[in-house]
Amino acid sequence: MVIIMTTSVLYPVSNSYRDNKSLNGLWQFKFDPQKVGPAEHWERGLTDTISMPVPGSFADLFTDRESRDYTGDFWYQTDFYVPRDWDEQTLLVRFGSLTHRAVIYCNGVEITTHEGGFLPVVADITAAVNAVTVNHLVIKLNNELSEATLPVGTTKTLPTGRLVAQPYFDFFNYAGIQRNVWLMTLPKQAITDFDTVTTLQATTATLQYHVQSATGTITAQLCDADGQVVAENTGVAGKLVVSNPHLWQVRHAYLYTLKLQLQVAGQLVDAYQTSIGLRTVAVHGEQILINDEPVYLKGYAKHEDFDVLGKAFNWSIVKRDFECMKWTNANCFRTSHYPYAEEWYQMADAEGFLVIDEVPAVGMMQSTQNFADAGKGKFTHFFETPTVPTLKHNHITQVNEMIQRDKNHPCVFAWSLFNEPETTSTEAATYFKDIFKAARAADVQQRPCTGAFEKNSQPDTCQVYPLCDFICLNRYYGWYINSGESFDEATVAFKAELDQWQAKHLHKPFVFSEFGTDNLVTEHKLPSVMWSQEYQNEFLQLYFDIFDEYSFIQGELIWNFADFQTNQGVLRVNGNRKGIFTRERQPKDAAFLVKKRWE
Repeated sequence: MVIIMTTSVLYPVSNSYRDNKSLNGLWQFKFDPQKVGPAEHWERGLTDTISMPVPGSFADLFTDRESRDYTGDFWYQTDFYVPRDWDEQTLLVRFGSLTHRAVIYCNGVEITTHEGGFLPVVADITAAVNAVTVNHLVIKLNNELSEATLPVGTTKTLPTGRLVAQPYFDFFNYAGIQRNVWLMTLPKQAITDFDTVTTLQATTATLQYHVQSATGTITAQLCDADGQVVAENTGVAGKLVVSNPHLWQVRHAYLYTLKLQLQVAGQLVDAYQTSIGLRTVAVHGEQILINDEPVYLKGYAKHEDFDVLGKAFNWSIVKRDFECMKWTNANCFRTSHYPYAEEWYQMADAEGFLVIDEVPAVGMMQSTQNFADAGKGKFTHFFETPTVPTLKHNHITQVNEMIQRDKNHPCVFAWSLFNEPETTSTEAATYFKDIFKAARAADVQQRPCTGAFEKNSQPDTCQVYPLCDFICLNRYYGWYINSGESFDEATVAFKAELDQWQAKHLHKPFVFSEFGTDNLVTEHKLPSVMWSQEYQNEFLQLYFDIFDEYSFIQGELIWNFADFQTNQGVLRVNGNRKGIFTRERQPKDAAFLVKKRWE
């Protein structure tokens, strides 16, 4: 029985039954501005190429404007041999992501396509590979934006005919093969997926599991940090009961190893192992509970972004970011505004960080400066446009893919299903009912579902917040509105809104998922002015003081962890400068204020 594995996105492991090798390195690369590649059969092999790092974001590697801002089709190629001992196996190529859409070819044969730039793409190349000669892997990608894509935007054609991206979101439209690539081998009969749910009793924890695989017998073992088996069961579904368990706690993580084995006709044919944390998540009244204990969220909204690297995955950046977050005593971050590379979640699992995992549903307002327009009452009838059915299809697909990939990470305690859409119309309410329904159907753990609301989403106008298990607000009183000389008005306006939320008696937690000011590390001013570090500190202190006055506020995630690149604009100085850290991950003055508060 041959299992087609393109729907299995289990993270690669090596053992006696499955193996992998990295295809990272320098690939061949070529722009295709006229989109002639398919007609000229570039899938059979590229010519006149340049070298390109994988993982890598191509934009920041060039020194000319046209290449940096390139929008359209572009191609990658690498060659590989299949190891001799990989005969009689299923051969896969697995990309951590392909931004934003891709067609995968092996030896000139189209294998699969994928829409969406922030989740894995797995292709079964078994039938296309040559076992004894070199194989050509060619990828056609495209990074154009539209009102049917996630993230949302448009693509503009200049008088010269050149395409440029017009994002409806405030981060640079980096693209390419930006995450790890593996050539993988799996047995023909294999474990393809699994689900876990933890329940707690007085002195025990029960891990319920369900394994998807070929027909056969499943054995499940749970091993502690010393490698000792603490629970075992046989069956495709079952329970692993642990006495006196070590729970996965916030900032005090403990990880068990879940080992799954597949036997067919009495013969062991496959095995898979991964780290698992025993913990529960719930929302009760105005509190967020981890293991039945309330937790106050302290941390950041972040970006995958670094100088030269763009959004390319790099373990050193992951390590540095976690060290900086730990130094400020943070315990949580939101993956604004897309699912991050899987390795971020692995580190969060090990470090005990909570993660709000966000689908790339950002830009759902027809504005290239929505970060400013969202607070000024602009309404664009976004959810009344003809592209909405296609957008919803893509949205639901990527929600399902995100949950399938990240569902077994203990760090992931909530799903964020959007960032700053227009939510005041009945069309928006209808749209998001389907999104929330899909998310809840996909997650067996039934984690809380939420989304980040901008200022236009007010207590008496927003029609979407009732769908949320807890409510996330992005607010910029004192920056985009009531700023500078009008700073004193920020307190009045902010508290007036919070009083309206409080008066609704929703009995739900509120988390501030964004608040912050742009600032430059070179700017100091007494008295403070906008863009100075003193202004950023005064702004943050204002928000901290207000948060402490309202019991339903259960978290503060500052925008942003670090400065990051955006499109050019008169409101941006080489990117968004709201970071608590610089883009190089050095602390600004505000980092010391935050560190002291979160102690």
